[in-house]
Amino acid sequence: QHVTFSAMSYAPLTGGQQAGYGAAYPGQGPVDAPSFQGDTPGEDAAENENAQAPASTAPSLDHVEAVAGYEGVGFNAGALAPPPTYAQTVGQQTAATQAVTVPRVTEQQAREALLDHVSQNCCYGKGAAQELVFTSIEPSSAFHYTLETYGESRTTAWAMEPFIGQPLDTAMNGPAPKPWDIIAQPMALFSNETRHIEIPHTASLKPCHNCFARGYNRCYHCHGRGRVRCNSCGGSGHDWVHRDGQRHRERCTWCHGSGRKRCYVCHGHGQVGCTVCDRQGQLKWFIRLTITWQNHKSDHVVERTSLPGELIAGAQGQLAFRDEQIRVAQILQLSRAQYAPVPHF
Repeated sequence: QHVTFSAMSYAPLTGGQQAGYGAAYPGQGPVDAPSFQGDTPGEDAAENENAQAPASTAPSLDHVEAVAGYEGVGFNAGALAPPPTYAQTVGQQTAATQAVTVPRVTEQQAREALLDHVSQNCCYGKGAAQELVFTSIEPSSAFHYTLETYGESRTTAWAMEPFIGQPLDTAMNGPAPKPWDIIAQPMALFSNETRHIEIPHTASLKPCHNCFARGYNRCYHCHGRGRVRCNSCGGSGHDWVHRDGQRHRERCTWCHGSGRKRCYVCHGHGQVGCTVCDRQGQLKWFIRLTITWQNHKSDHVVERTSLPGELIAGAQGQLAFRDEQIRVAQILQLSRAQYAPVPHF
């Protein structure tokens, strides 16, 4: 079962760099003097090998232009209402008429199957299976009914990515289509799949909120100073060592007597690239459509004996009936001359 939608196409608008957005990120090589311009502490921070970058600041939707039809969209994906009513095609309720030959099990086949079962169990003896006398073999047919319903769900949410000169499909190109108006087909029917699509005409260019369009932030390890206090000497530049039974004061071999070490995170620059905009200073904002195709499978076994249903479902058997439509109809009956009674679905 599936839903079809009409196709729509749009022409994107190529966006360019806007003056005043972003700043050149300093070189990555080690330097002797920091280049960070901003507030820094009065003294060096202690060296901390476990220092972690802080979480990026949360963006705000206050400065984003509203998109008609998407006024309530936020950063968390919100489920959409079902698609508009469409013409439903229901198949005819017909009987399953495909002929199936029910095989007859001979005494030799039954004995071989029993011996095979015995061989798979280490503590079973095969004498009884070899000497067993068959008085009768009564065939019994079972039915394994499988219903697969292929469903589609759509959600929308604001998204952003670093702007590196990629095309911008802005509102200048026209109104944004509704989520269910966007054509999309799965790669294969009855296979689970998730796809992300940029909704046309919702893109815009904004300065990065995390670095204020600079492309970099103050280093979280040295706090902008480019140097940290040496942990080996505690910032004194000297260590005390014991040699020849005496205590000697020597220059620290880790910081070479300065009491400071170049920050290993920013290499002395005092600043690190912004991870949100990837040092670009600008972000492309757009509404992202997430489409999820999921196959829902249900099984029903009809069996007149005490044989467990999971064994019937795992057997190969022969195909008796198959139907695939937008909406399948109820199975009325199977040929009662050849099969056991089948319930209605």
